[in-house]
Amino acid sequence: MTKRVRYISISHETAGVAQRERFFIPDSDKRDLISNICRQFPDISGLLLLVTCNRTEIYIESETTLAGELRDFLILWNRSDHGLPQKKLFKLSEETLVSVKHLLRVSSGMSSKVLGDAEIIHQIKKAYQFSIKLKLQGSYLERAMQTVFKTHKRISNETEFRDGTTSAAYKSLKVISERFRGDHATSKKILFIGTGDIVRQLLKYNAKFNFDNIYLSNRTREKALILAKKYGCQIYEWNHVLDNTFGPFDVIISAAANCRHLIKKIAPDGKKRLLIDLALPVNIESSLARQENILFYDLDAISSELEDTKDKRNAAITKVDKLIATGLDEYRSWLRKAPFRTLLAGYKPLVNERIIHYYTSKTTGQDPQKIAAATDRIMRKLLNQPGICPPVEELDSIIEEHAPMTSRLVLSSKE
Repeated sequence: MTKRVRYISISHETAGVAQRERFFIPDSDKRDLISNICRQFPDISGLLLLVTCNRTEIYIESETTLAGELRDFLILWNRSDHGLPQKKLFKLSEETLVSVKHLLRVSSGMSSKVLGDAEIIHQIKKAYQFSIKLKLQGSYLERAMQTVFKTHKRISNETEFRDGTTSAAYKSLKVISERFRGDHATSKKILFIGTGDIVRQLLKYNAKFNFDNIYLSNRTREKALILAKKYGCQIYEWNHVLDNTFGPFDVIISAAANCRHLIKKIAPDGKKRLLIDLALPVNIESSLARQENILFYDLDAISSELEDTKDKRNAAITKVDKLIATGLDEYRSWLRKAPFRTLLAGYKPLVNERIIHYYTSKTTGQDPQKIAAATDRIMRKLLNQPGICPPVEELDSIIEEHAPMTSRLVLSSKE
């Protein structure tokens, strides 16, 4: 049977924050989930697990395993209700080109809650590196990722779709500046909770805002110390966070991994406070938004605020769509040749044998470099003329025509 690339997705397009967080997979659980999937569905030869604040997606390369089966497995593995309401939260496809097109749109930022999100490509690269580490890149998925990276580069170089900053971390800092305008915003006491990618972005972007009274807190104190030293911050002990003791702070931005409802209470003391929750699962109990003098933003609220570059990006959408279509056409062309590539892989030993025979009959001794170069050249020639593998007589004629050219190239490179 023919392999296919399939996917399942739960994202901001189909589910709210509370629904998405049920399917958020922390880094500590990813290997276990993937191992369980591969054990349950042994025909899977490639798998990409993408988890962000706004989406959880799994792409697989398989012959018989269906995306619908994978969705049902994930719901059960997550100990979620197996009924229709949970299934309706997911998008999926069983078709390779539909799946690759979806991946191209996600990687470009076209499907992001914030149009043109610049962080998603880095998250996809990280997910792909994990697939490679587990030897689950697969041939069809590997080619899809090459198409993703090539298309991303073209979008960045040939359109204005990447102009401007659309990071939730950047916008959070901008919200601080806007909400405390005229109140000496740069001197406000700010607490960042966590040391992951989002907090690192906060610290990086702060160079543009110059908030100079930042504290860091993290379960693992050593990680917080490393960042504090690098960015000139102070440490706020984790036990104070667990106790929900935040009296000194004007702003709290929480992005700690796997700490659902870490912040449940804020002592009412008349201080005006800004709370921003950039975590999934959520760190801050949403009921705090109803407390006097507290202004609260969650991920969806922050994303909806990111409108500064929307017009420019909207103008570039047509160009981006065309580049995505071009990338998909290239993948379609590659996919069309896949069965013939498989056939050629079994034919390659014969090609190599005939080339060795050719050079042995023409020269004394054998040059492995020359033979390898000639073999690769002939295989490329055959691939560009898909059809039936030629019989030995025709193959010898092709070698006679193309092998000497390779031979001269190899000799000239040695000189």
